[in-house]
Amino acid sequence: MAQPVFGHAGSYRPGDTFRNRIELSLTGVHRPRRAGVCGTPALGAESIVLAGQYEEDDFSEDEILYSGNGGRDPKTGHQISDQVATTGILALLKSVETGLPVRVMRKVPAEDGGLDVYRYEGLYRVVASSYGPGKSGFQVYVFRLRPVM
Repeated sequence: MAQPVFGHAGSYRPGDTFRNRIELSLTGVHRPRRAGVCGTPALGAESIVLAGQYEEDDFSEDEILYSGNGGRDPKTGHQISDQVATTGILALLKSVETGLPVRVMRKVPAEDGGLDVYRYEGLYRVVASSYGPGKSGFQVYVFRLRPVM
């Protein structure tokens, strides 16, 4: 298993794009091919992917709101049950404590109008978390991330 990297991975820097989740994994920028969080409950989150899957997610220049995983119907995308603290959520909760930087990738439209790509947005810190009713009324974890300056 690869050693955890908190900070930039290899020579990749903000603005770099990747064709798909496999390329993210092979480069080590975000190793899991499906999970949105790379990390462990013991060490924290190394990287996350915003792919437009959860209704609580929000991206702006000043901060990111990133919801935990789980409780979502894979067919409709709607939240249908409360989230529970699984590995990815526990890793993000640990990151609130450690303050270590987290790499953020975001699914965006390709500049050439082709298939969506994943863009490396940079390093962020998880500065806060909450657990409460989301837009669909179910209990969800929401993490507040701010750019590392």
